[in-house]
Amino acid sequence: MKFLRGVVDIFRGAAIGAAETIPGVSGGTVALIVGVYQTLIGAIASVVRSVLSLGTPSAARRHWNSLPWGRLIPLAIGMVTAIVVAAGFIEPLLTNYPELTRAAFFGMILASVAIPLTMAGFPMRPGETLLIVLVAGGVFTALGLPAGSVTQPAWWAVMLSAAVAVCALVLPGVSGSFLLLTLGLYDDTIAAVNDRNFEYLGLFFLGALVGVSSFVLLLQWLLDHARRLTLVVMTGLLLGSLRALWPWQSDSRELLAAVPGEVGAAVGVGLGGAAVVLVLMGLERLIRRR
Repeated sequence: MKFLRGVVDIFRGAAIGAAETIPGVSGGTVALIVGVYQTLIGAIASVVRSVLSLGTPSAARRHWNSLPWGRLIPLAIGMVTAIVVAAGFIEPLLTNYPELTRAAFFGMILASVAIPLTMAGFPMRPGETLLIVLVAGGVFTALGLPAGSVTQPAWWAVMLSAAVAVCALVLPGVSGSFLLLTLGLYDDTIAAVNDRNFEYLGLFFLGALVGVSSFVLLLQWLLDHARRLTLVVMTGLLLGSLRALWPWQSDSRELLAAVPGEVGAAVGVGLGGAAVVLVLMGLERLIRRR
């Protein structure tokens, strides 16, 4: 049973890693879908606490030993493998079939909105509904900002961008790749992965480490002490992020009207994406029951 769970976790990690290479899709969202979101948040928080407790070896060991290595190692294997593999073929899909690719992910994210809503519980209070609308509107507006352009980024720019973008790994509804696109470093980062540019990747990793260390403790505290409110905000983030995945948009992110001849295919692909999420949610419930 442990071996089977390890194999399943590799595929879970692969799904999260692949999501991180796609502008508009959040690895945190996929972690919610496949049921490992709080496991990852808790594990990252324990790593951060163990580092902060290095002055007290016993406390550092306690945090380190509390990590669920049996789950984290398969997840990490899947994530790293998927990032390396997906970087090579996701970009051509977005280039050659942008409308259909975005439609598929639009359907997946739309279906995944049910996850934080279900976790929060019904019915929604009027104030919570208003908060969802406000958060969704803020994200919708922010995602309309034009993409940045950076040539030969400085080391500090790479680290700062990684620190900002990695927050999306643990925050559903916010895409790390889309943040990199806005900051003008998406192409450089994908090229660094494909070209094995370890100098760039090393700077990126250090920046990501600082960013996630600063953010994850806050997020875990919110999930522990203000769980319902946090899930309501996550719902708004997911809804607002749909703007980035509207199939028809210009290079400057201006939303365009649907092309009549493409609507049928886009709807079909979107429904397929939604079905994938619903199947994954059903499988996750089945695995938990067993």
